[in-house]
Amino acid sequence: PTPVQQTCGACPPAPCARPPAASAMFEKLVVVDARAHMLGRLASVVAKELLCGQHVVLVRCEGINISGSLERNVIKYHSFLRKRVNTNPKQGPFHHRAPSMIMYRVIRGMVPHKTARGEAALARLKVFEGIPDEYQKVKRMVVPDALRATRLRPHRKYTVVGEMATRVGWKFGALVDKMEDARREKSAAYYTEKKAKTAAYAAAKAAVSA
Repeated sequence: PTPVQQTCGACPPAPCARPPAASAMFEKLVVVDARAHMLGRLASVVAKELLCGQHVVLVRCEGINISGSLERNVIKYHSFLRKRVNTNPKQGPFHHRAPSMIMYRVIRGMVPHKTARGEAALARLKVFEGIPDEYQKVKRMVVPDALRATRLRPHRKYTVVGEMATRVGWKFGALVDKMEDARREKSAAYYTEKKAKTAAYAAAKAAVSA
């Protein structure tokens, strides 16, 4: 993509306010491991990237964090669940229980989703609980400015979205945990085999050189 053009004060700003250096780092697809990120801060960064044309995939959304205790956030979510159309609740608002859809709704609130530009931006977003097979061997990124370790003081309470979602009606937390355990076991076996092959190749190379 071409770098962002510089405009004078009288001209309207460019659609994307990325600096030229950031535009040069444009990727076809970015996979973000959402675990241990703060919900709102991660959503704001992702929303901006989507509007700039970046395709983003969020995995492990059940591990996203929200500041505040679990009980406090469950009470707030139950308050949200009571908000509906009084005459016909089928008209909305719709209350998602899955962590990935909770994250999707937060990002949607930061995007002008009722315009063509916002609709196209949301079409570039994918959200998942756990890590699907197609993304297990793709490099996963983090957003340092949104990590809980850098944004929340150590003594502050926080909530894991997956635990909150289970308390408000999400039924697949145990299944996702089971699948993630299997994925981690498979990944560990693959990494052990890869290290053995690398060591064997290095030894053979050293033997030939000698």
